[in-house]
Amino acid sequence: MTITLLSIFRRREGMSHEEFVQHYETVHARIGEKVMSGYATRYVRRFLTPFGRDDDGAEADVVMEMDFPDEGTMEAFFASVQDPEIAAMIAEDEPRLFDSASMRTYRIDERESELPPVLPPAHPS
Repeated sequence: MTITLLSIFRRREGMSHEEFVQHYETVHARIGEKVMSGYATRYVRRFLTPFGRDDDGAEADVVMEMDFPDEGTMEAFFASVQDPEIAAMIAEDEPRLFDSASMRTYRIDERESELPPVLPPAHPS
């Protein structure tokens, strides 16, 4: 059974959305790939742009998802990041990127609805 963790992060104050995405993808994601390798089966970043308003005061800038094949592998991953060298690497980069007070992680309990097929758009006469 796949276990999915979802984390919601806001960028640190004074950092633009573009700077945030750039740093996340060129630095922080590389750290994530390194430390998750051998444990996680999926690592996805979904960068958020507020719809219908500006991004000042946005509650979140990215939703990050990690999948693990089972509970034991997830627990082994979290034990591995306690290694002082790995923990230091993560702790050094996080303040450059995130508003630490806003960081939240959730375990996903997914339920899916069956929906009818999407109808083609009506053509004007």
